[in-house]
Amino acid sequence: MRLSTIVTAALVISLSPSTHADVVAKSAAGFVSKHVLTISASPARVFRALTEDVGRWWNPEHSYSGAAANFSLDARAGGCFCERLKNGSVAHMAVVFVERDSTLRMIGGLGPLQAMAVAGSMTFTLAAADGGGTRLEYEYAVGGYSPDGLQGLAEPVDRVQLGQLQRLQRFIETGNPDAPTAP
Repeated sequence: MRLSTIVTAALVISLSPSTHADVVAKSAAGFVSKHVLTISASPARVFRALTEDVGRWWNPEHSYSGAAANFSLDARAGGCFCERLKNGSVAHMAVVFVERDSTLRMIGGLGPLQAMAVAGSMTFTLAAADGGGTRLEYEYAVGGYSPDGLQGLAEPVDRVQLGQLQRLQRFIETGNPDAPTAP
């Protein structure tokens, strides 16, 4: 199954009334997506899960291999957010800035953006939250060229990324990244 088909199907499945996408800017030339989550864990625990445990919380529906366990994230400048394939590999993003337990920044395009003439910068900023836990601020800025413009990709990309952030939060707080199923 092609990744674009997987991404489209996952988008349709992931939409629900409780999902709130936050695209703060969009145009034909690009878009910016931002989210803030409060996670019931220390910044050190959140950073460790974000980087070292990515294969345990990443949604396998948003992969080329179909297996989240094939993902790794080398949290150092020049490191790779990569995925192993049966006969190859994918470099999804490159790590350009790391301040352990505080900031992770990567550049690149995820999913269908990778094959386009775009550049993306994704930043995770972690800080102790008032009242305990960690305030995770996420921003993904994408810019470049597409014959049809990039504005139409803003909300779908944002929803997929919000879903990934929610999986990270559930993994940290419960040990299970999957959303609870209705009875």
